[in-house]
Parts: sequence; C-alpha cells; structure tokens
Amino acid sequence: MVKNTITITLDDKKVQALKLYLSEKKTSLDEQLSNYAEQLYGKVVPQNVRDYVDMTAKQQNAVKPKTAHAKPNDLP
Repeated sequence: MVKNTITITLDDKKVQALKLYLSEKKTSLDEQLSNYAEQLYGKVVPQNVRDYVDMTAKQQNAVKPKTAHAKPNDLP
C-alpha cells in the first residue's frame, strides 16, 4: 500500500504547544493527525467505496511480486 504525505499550515507556536501537551499524553502530533484523517475518511467516503478500497488493498498484499534470488556461484 502506498502512503501519502499531507502538508498543513499552522502557526509555529501552536505546533510547539500541541507537541508539548501531546507528549504529556504519550502521543504525537503525527499520530493524532493520522487518527483524525482516518476518522474523516470514514465519515466522508461512502461505505461501498471503503469496502472496494479495502478489497483492492488486500488483493495487492496477497499478490506481492516475488524477487529473484541470486544463485550462489559454482566454484570448484
């Protein structure tokens, strides 16, 4: 599965404060934003589309390309 990076703009002081208080709760800004993005995905994307995305992701994981293994040299 290919992951994407999303860039947001937020005042530096707010980011610092978020990171400080989130670290006290033993979590991170990245983790929280990822959780919110998943919640937004579940809220906005219709269930049948989410099912399709899940199904295609499972198929891609099941059919991983096999890598060629190097054969050892036949040395006397």
